[in-house]
Amino acid sequence: MKAEVINPFLESARSVLEQLIQVRPTMGNLGLQEIKVSQDYIHIRIGITGQMTGNVMFGLPEPVALKLVSVMMGGFAVSELDEISESAISELGNMISGNASTLLYNQGIHIDITPPAVIRMDTAQQYARAKALTVPLFLEQIGEMNIQVIVA
Repeated sequence: MKAEVINPFLESARSVLEQLIQVRPTMGNLGLQEIKVSQDYIHIRIGITGQMTGNVMFGLPEPVALKLVSVMMGGFAVSELDEISESAISELGNMISGNASTLLYNQGIHIDITPPAVIRMDTAQQYARAKALTVPLFLEQIGEMNIQVIVA
């Protein structure tokens, strides 16, 4: 797995997060890590098909997801990840992945993305022990979000 495949997702995440929540994320170090599966942690999974196949996962603790959704909803306090808030956080993953697919297209790599899926501990077991290129994003006063890419 080449480290360059994650760069369009990082560039897109930086742009989308700055526009959507007015916070410039700080990037952590790239690493090859197992997908984190734990209680109170969610992933937004976007499938990748075409010249690259695999998944991009946006992993974050539920409290961070709640803060992100609150900011996305104009500051309205969100206290639980219900259907509407899961839809909002899924759309964030969709926007980042859609922009990344455009960046990849401009590099001559043609991919399609699948609709986002919310993955929780009970459904994340299929990804446990999977190795992914991972970069943490630190969002000031919100928390940490991981971008994890698994491609073939």
